[in-house]
Amino acid sequence: MDQHDIAEITAYVFIDLAVIMVVARLMGRLARKVGQPAVVGEIIAGILLGPTLLGALPGDLDTILFPADVRPFLNVLAQLGLVLFMFLIGLEVDLSFIRGRERIAVSVSVASIVLPFTLGFLLATLIHARHDVVEGQEVKFLSFALFLGVAMSITAFPVLARILAERNMHRIPTGVLSLACAAVDDVIAWALLAVVVAVVVGGDFTGVLAIIGYSIIFALVMFLVIRPLLKYLVTYHKRFGQLTPEMMALVLIGILASAWVTEEIGIHFIFGAFVFGVIMPRQDAAKLTHEITDRLEQVSVLLLLPVFFVVTGLGVDIGAIDLTGLGELGLILLVAIAGKFLGAFAAARSQRVPRRQATALGVLMNTRGLTELVILNIGVQRGVLDGEMFTLLVIMAVVTTVMTSPLLQLVYPPRVLERDIAAAERAAMGLEEAYTVVVVVDDPERDAAMVHLACDLVGRESPAQIVLARVVRRTLPKPEVASGLGADLALMAAAGDELRQLARIVGERGLRASVASRFSDAPWADVSEIAASADADVVLVRAGWATTGDGDGTPWPATLHGTVVVVSGDLGEHGLAPSGPVAVVQDTGPDGRTALRMAAQAAMGRSVPLQLQAGEGWRAGRRAAGIADSLRRVGVDVAPEDSDTPAGLLFAPPGEVTGGTGPDLTPVLTVHAGPADRDRDMDETLAVITAPAAPA
Repeated sequence: MDQHDIAEITAYVFIDLAVIMVVARLMGRLARKVGQPAVVGEIIAGILLGPTLLGALPGDLDTILFPADVRPFLNVLAQLGLVLFMFLIGLEVDLSFIRGRERIAVSVSVASIVLPFTLGFLLATLIHARHDVVEGQEVKFLSFALFLGVAMSITAFPVLARILAERNMHRIPTGVLSLACAAVDDVIAWALLAVVVAVVVGGDFTGVLAIIGYSIIFALVMFLVIRPLLKYLVTYHKRFGQLTPEMMALVLIGILASAWVTEEIGIHFIFGAFVFGVIMPRQDAAKLTHEITDRLEQVSVLLLLPVFFVVTGLGVDIGAIDLTGLGELGLILLVAIAGKFLGAFAAARSQRVPRRQATALGVLMNTRGLTELVILNIGVQRGVLDGEMFTLLVIMAVVTTVMTSPLLQLVYPPRVLERDIAAAERAAMGLEEAYTVVVVVDDPERDAAMVHLACDLVGRESPAQIVLARVVRRTLPKPEVASGLGADLALMAAAGDELRQLARIVGERGLRASVASRFSDAPWADVSEIAASADADVVLVRAGWATTGDGDGTPWPATLHGTVVVVSGDLGEHGLAPSGPVAVVQDTGPDGRTALRMAAQAAMGRSVPLQLQAGEGWRAGRRAAGIADSLRRVGVDVAPEDSDTPAGLLFAPPGEVTGGTGPDLTPVLTVHAGPADRDRDMDETLAVITAPAAPA
C-alpha cells in the first residue's frame, strides 16, 4: 500500500472533509423531508461512505477516498467533534425537568435501564462465543456482556428532545414527562458506562477500584471546586451582554482539559467533557447556555461530527453479514426494543400513567441515535466489540431511532396531539370565559406601559383578563445534533418569571392575569396559537415586532384570532397620562368602526373624554356629530369638537396616520378589525360600546 507524505495527507483531509460535508448535508435534508431528525441522515451518510456502499462498488472507492494513512488524522477530528458533542449533552442535563415528577421519572428510567441491561447480559451468553476474539485478543465474557447490556439500555436525550420539539409535544404533560425520564436515564446510563469501562480497562479488582477511586476524586473536584468558579461566567456575561471570545476560550479550555484528565484516569475522554457540561452554571445562565450551544453547533455539526459518522461508517459493513449474523440482528433488535418499551411502559402504568401516555413513553425511550454510536465506538476502542458485532449494533441504533417518529405518529395522531396541546395551554394559563386582551411582550422593562394600556382597553367589559405572551425569537438556526431544548426551556422559564413580574400590574388594576412564554422560529404562528387558546378578543403588539407572515398585507397570519392593535410611538409618561383624552380618527369601514370601539373602551378605562377626529367634508362632520350625540346619551364622555387638548392616545384604522406618531408625539394605535368586528355595522358597534358592564 502506498504511503503518502504529510502534504498529500493534508490534501486528502481537505477533500475528504468537503465530500463528507456535502453528503452529510444532503442526507440530513433528505432525512428531514421524510420526518426524521437530520442526525439520522448524517449517520446513514457515514455508513454509505464506508464499505457498505462505496466499498461495495468496483474499484475500492472507500479506500481510494479514505486511505489507511489518512484515517488517523480524520479520527482526531472525529474525536474532537465527539468531545464537543458530549459537552453539549452534559450542558443539556437539567434535572429541573423532573420537579414534581420525581417518582415517575426515576421509576421509568430505572426500569427502562434495568430490563434491557439484564436482557442484553443474557443475550451475551448466546452470542459471545462468535465474538470472543478481537484482533487476536480474547474478549472476556464479563466485558462483552456489560457492554452489550449498556448498549441496550441507552436513550438519546438530544434526539428524543428534538422529536418532541418538532411535534410540539414538549408542551404537553407526556412530552415533559418523557424529558424528565430521559434526563434521569442519561445520568444513570453514563454513570453505568463509566463503571463498565473501569471494569474493562482495570482488568483485576484492584485496577477497577483504582480507576473508580480516581474518577470519584475527579468528580468531587469538578463539582466542589470548578463549578463555583464557573459562576463568574454568568457575571461576566451579564456585564458584557454577550459571549466574548475570552469566555468562549475558557469554556473550550475547560472541555479539553477535563477530557484529557478522564482519559489519563482510564475511563474515556468523553466523560470529562460530559462532566464539564454538567457543572456549567444553570441559574440565570439561560442566555449564556444558548449562545455557547449555538457557537459550538456551528463547528461540530457542520464539520466535525459528520467526520465522526464517517469514521464510524468505515467500520460498518452490512454486506458482510451472513445468515447467522441476521439471526443475531433479530435477537438484538428484539432485546433492545422490547426491553426498553416493556420496562418504560410497565413502570409508567404502575405509577397510574394513562395507557396512551405510557405507550408514548415506551416508544420515546427507545430512541438511541448518536449517543448509541458513542458507546459503540468506546467498545471498539477498548477491544470489546469486533467488526461484525459493531455493525449489528450500529444497525440497531439506526432502526430504533428511525422507528420513533412514525410510531409516535400512530400513538399520538395529530388530532389527539392538537387537543392535548390546547388543553395544556388553557390549563397552564388558567383561563376562563372572559373578555381577553393578549399583550405581546418583547422587552419586559419597556413594555410595562403596554400592560397598562391593555388594562385600559378592557373598558367596561367584565369579566375580563389579560394574557401576557412572550415569544423569544431564535436568531441562529436550531441545533441539529444537540436538541437545544434544554436552553430553550431555561429561556422560557426566565421569560415566564419576567412576565409574572408584569402580571402584578394587572392584579393591581383589579384584573386577572395569565402568562405564556414560547421559544420560536415563527413568532406570529405562536402568537396565533396563544390567541386561539385564549379565545382572544384583542391582540396588542408593538409596530415592527415581527415582519413576516401570510396575512392580508399584515405581518400576522390571516387566521389570527381577535382584533389586532399595533402600537407606534413611545408609550412613556405622555402616552399613559390619564389627563389627555383618547382620540380616534373617524372612518366608516370595519377597521374604523373597530378603532372607535377600542378608543371608547380605552377612554372609559382611563376615565377620560373621547375625542372624535372627523374626516374632511360636511358629511363626515355630521356623521361624527351624530355618533358623539349617541355616545353622550348613554353616558360616554365625548370631548367638544373644538377641543384643542392634546390627546394621550390616538386610535386609527390602517393608513390614516403615517410617520409612527400623531400630533404632539401622541402614540398611534393602528386597529385591524377581527372577524367578529368585521360583521358589525355602526349601530351594532355603538350598541357594543354603550352596553352596560356585565356583572363580575
